[in-house]
Amino acid sequence: MRRAATVRVVGPMDWIFIPALIAIGLSIVLATPVELFGLKLPEPILPMVLAFAWPLIRPSMIAPLVLLLLGLFVDLLLAGAQPLGVWSLSLLVVYGVVLAARNLLAGQETQILFIWYACCTLLAFLLTYLIVSIQAANAPSILSLFGQMIPTLLLFPIANIMIERFDDGDMRLR
Repeated sequence: MRRAATVRVVGPMDWIFIPALIAIGLSIVLATPVELFGLKLPEPILPMVLAFAWPLIRPSMIAPLVLLLLGLFVDLLLAGAQPLGVWSLSLLVVYGVVLAARNLLAGQETQILFIWYACCTLLAFLLTYLIVSIQAANAPSILSLFGQMIPTLLLFPIANIMIERFDDGDMRLR
């Protein structure tokens, strides 16, 4: 006797809204002024993971809007260190680049995805750095840039887990 196969339908709540809320919560936790042994908590740009993973999982009309809002949240959370909207722009540029390369990246090995993630992260931080430099007429500290970029790069395993988990979640969209 054959058993009925269950189809798991993955909706926007599973792969967009819940990860976005987790990114907001973790960003708030990491922004708390806690020092351990004279070191502060890292402040990675957590929505970068989502900007990279979402176009690979499934192109959507909702994801860019959520990235826009997450970028504004990051701008406000970083207390005006940059103009409002700069992280929104950077996250949307990453989303667009990955979306344009989606056919090339689909099914690639983890190492190739990491190289793309690193390049996209570098692009986003470079764009943000240039905008802040032009707006402030003074270049920000390179050390603080690397202090934020390196923890963001270390978040790649989360993007990879999301891609592996949700990529084949709904076969109706293949």
